[in-house]
Amino acid sequence: MGLMGEDMECCVCLQPYSRREKIPRMLHCKHTFCGLCLQAMSRLQSGLLTVCCPLCRWITCTEPNLTLAGSLWVNTEIWDQILDRQQEEEEEEEWKGANRQTQTTTQYRCSPSRHCGLRLKLQDFLRRMKHNVL
Repeated sequence: MGLMGEDMECCVCLQPYSRREKIPRMLHCKHTFCGLCLQAMSRLQSGLLTVCCPLCRWITCTEPNLTLAGSLWVNTEIWDQILDRQQEEEEEEEWKGANRQTQTTTQYRCSPSRHCGLRLKLQDFLRRMKHNVL
């Protein structure tokens, strides 16, 4: 089952998950947030490290001698999707790098009398075309 775009970002910080800094971790209620937000939301109470889910208010408790990274599962469904998205972004960057000369030097100037000097950049045009094809 495919994930929606909003499933690929932490709903607290609204940043996309990553495999390095914004690792998608699941609370015991099965809601997922990035590890950095969970760390910021955690509290030490009665000898336990607790995190209150901002969606359902379920409280997840862990041993205080364990880090959240060591005690909470990684959401593997999101984790697997991160790799696919990162590969797509890397391929896009490679394509941009290979075509940078064309993108930065090729511009079209519309006739000033017809379009008030509006300039269209080839880079923007190609980006729009790529998104329309997908």
